[in-house]
Amino acid sequence: MSVNRQYKSSVFATLFGEPARFIELYNALTGSSYPLNANVTPANLTGVLFMDQMNDVAFVIGEHIVVLIEHQASINENMPLRLLIYVARVYELIIDNKATYKEKLLKIPRPEFIVLYNGTKSFPSERTLSLSDAFMAPQAPGLGGNLELTVRVVNINKGYNNQIMQNSVSLKDYTNFIGMVRENQKNGLSLPEAVKKAIDDCIRQGILVNFLLTYAKEVLSMLTAEFNIDIAKEVWQEEAREEALEQAQKRIEEERKKALEQAQKRIEEERDKAQKKAEEEAIQKSIRDVVSVVKNLGVPLKNAMATLDLSNEYRGQVEDELRKQGVEFTDEAVT
Repeated sequence: MSVNRQYKSSVFATLFGEPARFIELYNALTGSSYPLNANVTPANLTGVLFMDQMNDVAFVIGEHIVVLIEHQASINENMPLRLLIYVARVYELIIDNKATYKEKLLKIPRPEFIVLYNGTKSFPSERTLSLSDAFMAPQAPGLGGNLELTVRVVNINKGYNNQIMQNSVSLKDYTNFIGMVRENQKNGLSLPEAVKKAIDDCIRQGILVNFLLTYAKEVLSMLTAEFNIDIAKEVWQEEAREEALEQAQKRIEEERKKALEQAQKRIEEERDKAQKKAEEEAIQKSIRDVVSVVKNLGVPLKNAMATLDLSNEYRGQVEDELRKQGVEFTDEAVT
C-alpha cells in the first residue's frame, strides 16, 4: 500500500484503505455480509473533503458507493454539502458522460456516507446530518423536486457502539490505539513519545501488529501531523471566535456612536425647529401688537413699529394686516 505524497494520508485512511479491512468495517456498520475478498473499486478523491489531510476512504462495493470519514475534531455541520460535491465528482469519474444523454434509465450505485467520530468532545452515540437542514427555504407542501443527502455519524470512542466494535476487530484495535496515544499525552509525554509508546504497547498486546510493524515510521509521521492539525484547527477556531467578538464589539461601538450622533442631530434639529417656531410666534405677536396700536390709538405706523421694536422688514406684513382690517395708517402724526 502506498501513501499519497501530495496529500498527507491519515492512519485511518491507510488502515481502512485496505479492501479487506474496509469490507470488515462496512459489514460491521451496516449489518452486511460481504466476504472479505469481495470485489471493491477505490473511489477516493484527494483534496475534496480536506485540504491537506486524507481522512476519507471511498469504495464502490456491490451496488453502493461508500464514503467513510474519520473525524477527530468537532463535527462539521456542512459535511452533507461537502459530500454532495464529493459524490457528484465520483459519479463524473465512474459514469460515461455520453450515457446520461440516452433515453434509457441509467442505473448508478447508491451513495452511503458514514462519519466515524473519534474526537474528545461530548457527542451522542449516533446522529444524522441532513443536507435539507442547510436550505434557506422550507419545502413547499405538495411540490416535488426534493434534494436530500444524509450523513450517518457514529461515535467510535470507547464505551460507544460496542456491537460495531465487536464485529470489526480492526476498528476496535484502531480505537484502542488512538486511546493509548491520548492517554500517554495525558500522562505528560510529548506527542511523538506518546505515539511511539502506543505503537510499542499495541505490538506487545497484539493490537494491529502487522500494520504497525509495516507502517510504524509512517504512522508516527501521519499521526503527529493529524494531531497537530487538530490542535491548529482548535487554535484557528479560537482565533476566529476572538476575531468575531472583536468585530462584534467594534460594530456595537460604531452603532452606538452612530446612534448617539443621530440622536444629537435630532435634538439639535428639534431645538432649531422650536426656536424658529418661538421666533415666528414672537414676530406674529409683535405684528398683531403694532396693528392694534395703530388701529386703536392712531399712532403712526413708523412710531408704533419703533416702539414695539419690530424690524422694518416686517412692515409689509403689518400693512397687509391693516388693509385687511380696513385701517387707515400713516407715518406722520395726525394733527
